[in-house]
Amino acid sequence: MYFGYFDPTIIVLIPAIIFAMYAQSKVKSAYNKYSRVPSRKGMTGYQAARLILDNNGMGHVPIEITPGTLSDHYDPKNDIMRLSNDVYNGTSIASVSIAAHESGHALQDGSAYGFLKFRNAIAPAVNIVSAASWPLLLIGLFIIWQGNYTTGNLIFNLGILFFCGVVLFHTVTLPVELNASKRAVRQLIDLDIIDAAESKGAKKVLSAAAMTYVAALATAVANLIRILMIRGRD
Repeated sequence: MYFGYFDPTIIVLIPAIIFAMYAQSKVKSAYNKYSRVPSRKGMTGYQAARLILDNNGMGHVPIEITPGTLSDHYDPKNDIMRLSNDVYNGTSIASVSIAAHESGHALQDGSAYGFLKFRNAIAPAVNIVSAASWPLLLIGLFIIWQGNYTTGNLIFNLGILFFCGVVLFHTVTLPVELNASKRAVRQLIDLDIIDAAESKGAKKVLSAAAMTYVAALATAVANLIRILMIRGRD
């Protein structure tokens, strides 16, 4: 019989959960450390982002302040960059690094970077299948428990298919984020926003952030493995 959501297969998730917790702690640690280290040039996150955008033919992209902490993002749909107040007005290594990373996404958009285009194309569908996958899986299990294996397995398999879309999205997101960070470091140095000695701190901030995307992919894959393990039971 199927064991439902809380069953021994949950052990598959434990390593991914631990890794995700570790990744989050690394982000907070790196951000807290380098948000207290001022950049020698004294440039704010806004100024750094504006300089990068303007020097790469993206002067039309506005930069706005958005509420929250580490809520920074580039909105490709509306072609707007939004930076949290601490990043927008901050002059720390963390502030300019995060601003440069989001600028990296804008540069990806401006250069029609393939992985970003693909991620943006599938994002609307993934939002739908992500919300529907677990309900379908649970409904399928419930119907199977009622003895209707044909219908239950059909619905459960549809849930698996939908969840594969979630895994695909996380898989595509990883190279997008890594590439944005690579662009960020290059722009920070080339445009003299930070010097070579400060690049070590910038890389630590961006590497810690990238780890969260690795953790998200690992968690999604672990969930898929667990779902397939449950599916194989009779």
